[in-house]
Amino acid sequence: MTTNLKPAVNLKSVFSDKSFLKNLFIIAVPIILQNFISSFVNILDTIMIGRLGTVELAAVGLGNQLFFLLNLILYGIGSGGMVFTAQFWGKKDFNGLQKTFAISLIVAVFFSTLFTLACTIFPKEILSLYSKDAAVIEKGVDYLSISAFCFLPFAVNFIFMITLRSIEKVRVAVAATLVSLFVNLILNAVLIFGLFGFPALGVKGAAIATVASRAAELLILFSVTKKKKYPILGKIKNHFDFDLKFIRQYFTIVMPVLINESLWSLGITFHHKIFAGIGTFAYASYNITNTVSMLTWVIFIGFGNGVSVLIGKKIGEKNYDEAKTYAAKVSIFVPFVAIFVGAMLIPISYLTPIFFNVEKIVLETVMKLFIILACCYPLKAFNMCMLVGILRAGGDTRFGIICDTAVMWCVSIPLAYFLSVYTSIPAWGIYICLFSEEPFKALLGLWRIRSGKWLRSVTD
Repeated sequence: MTTNLKPAVNLKSVFSDKSFLKNLFIIAVPIILQNFISSFVNILDTIMIGRLGTVELAAVGLGNQLFFLLNLILYGIGSGGMVFTAQFWGKKDFNGLQKTFAISLIVAVFFSTLFTLACTIFPKEILSLYSKDAAVIEKGVDYLSISAFCFLPFAVNFIFMITLRSIEKVRVAVAATLVSLFVNLILNAVLIFGLFGFPALGVKGAAIATVASRAAELLILFSVTKKKKYPILGKIKNHFDFDLKFIRQYFTIVMPVLINESLWSLGITFHHKIFAGIGTFAYASYNITNTVSMLTWVIFIGFGNGVSVLIGKKIGEKNYDEAKTYAAKVSIFVPFVAIFVGAMLIPISYLTPIFFNVEKIVLETVMKLFIILACCYPLKAFNMCMLVGILRAGGDTRFGIICDTAVMWCVSIPLAYFLSVYTSIPAWGIYICLFSEEPFKALLGLWRIRSGKWLRSVTD
């Protein structure tokens, strides 16, 4: 399984392989749709809060950093567990699916409970780590101390969704997220602005709407999964039918992913700290860019997860040659698509004045950041699918710590932080620095894929 990966693959062969594209899109498109809807929930919060002003927008952005941290920790747990569930699915080992689901759920609930306690007891102290603006911190506390109660249902939702993806059952996640969107939209309008006789609660209203929407999402996911008898749910004893050997094997794969995602998420929050340190206008620009760009980035989240399922399933079936061929094809397909998707960001940037009631300097900075992001999309998309869709599916989770987080903390963060503190370089220049890691990651990833050392079965 460690022979060199040298399949005869080029752009023409990728697009002429109807079977590969069909299998990829069958899994990826529902995931893209589900993530698009989920991102739209977050964008609704940002747009509606953005109508209140720059301080409120920055406050919710800071408050959501804890949600972002938890989200990536959960992603580490879920995508690490997906290495097992996708391979168990390929082997049709339902008992293995159920015990992996259970242990992933236990770990997710543990972390979400810690985050809930921290954010409800110490919201001001936590937000003070990101910003020194007293007005922003005050509004951020109002938002975070309530929205923290969505962490636990969100954690359970996340493990449900990512496990359902592993067994190619993603429609229920789309339906649940769509209901969550409507609940969030209606309650946001009513509670933020005080419609139908309700008090105008501002950022507190947005937080309440977020908690309610996540609870509705959980109710649908559990009910439908149980009714449809999807194999991730079984008898209670099946879920806890794991021994010390399996636990050790599970954490051998999951812990590197968890460490990787935790360090990476800390790096992303440090990005926010850098921009918050430049000024409220710069941070608002960065927050708007990140939020709106998720509308297109969900495409590559979908491809990354889709490829992970396909490759994991092939490994579970012991079809190693086809798993390697899929890896080679996605390495060509994803950056090619990213060229065109990145170009979509430019016209999208012209729509920001319609949705955000912020200063002219913020809007001008946003347009510059979108241009930079569009140019970096091919490398950024390849790296995401390489790390999440290929290496993790093959059980090569330790390499990600070197390729992803080590490069980030040794290259882009020190460069951006130094220039933000000791020079007067504009926000768009700092934004370019944050992408300086991407070429290094791409070269390391290509070398690892071609070596073939990333592929191994973890369920034997």
